[in-house]
Amino acid sequence: MIKLDILSDPICPWCYIGKANLDRALEAHPDHPFEIEWHPFQLNPDMPSEGMDRRAYLETKFGGKENAVQVYSRIEEAAVAAGLAINFEGIKRTPNTINGHRLIHWAGLEGRQTAAVSRLFKAYFEEGADIGDDTVLLDIAEGIGLDRAMIERLLSTDADLEDIRARDAHARDRGVTGVPTFVIANQHVAPGAQPTELWTQVIADLAAQVDGGSDPS
Repeated sequence: MIKLDILSDPICPWCYIGKANLDRALEAHPDHPFEIEWHPFQLNPDMPSEGMDRRAYLETKFGGKENAVQVYSRIEEAAVAAGLAINFEGIKRTPNTINGHRLIHWAGLEGRQTAAVSRLFKAYFEEGADIGDDTVLLDIAEGIGLDRAMIERLLSTDADLEDIRARDAHARDRGVTGVPTFVIANQHVAPGAQPTELWTQVIADLAAQVDGGSDPS
């Protein structure tokens, strides 16, 4: 298997689009060689724990309503092309995602990491859920087969909080400035929402290397 590390944030629309593009290639090639692991990267590490009004956040981040509209019109076009139905109007708050990242980590210990990532994306971008809210996170955890009571106990503590922050800081120290960032075999870095065609080609190239007897790593 080839390790595919993905740095992502559950509120990053380009991460959602990038995952959809990757998923399409993986579904078309069920014998793909990738072993996927998701890693934390907070777009807004200084976000208040309770989050903030989304409109105020966007206008502050992009320097006014007009710029925000322009940025998100491009995102919406890419989302549609990726087959996603993002309900931007339904998103009322921009959350702090630290607990979302903790949930992804705990899900990974149970072999449910990608399921957690998928469900967080869907809850936020399609259902307009506040994924910084513990109740929402507990519903997601239970929905993917995790022990709700256990996750509730963990969320009530600082369990793995510093580990998540340290991993985020480590990514930045290594030069990661945005997400999604894909790292193939710990060697090749592909930043941004890569198209399905790129992943299809990567899978084909890896298969050719294996068939040729060379080491794909």
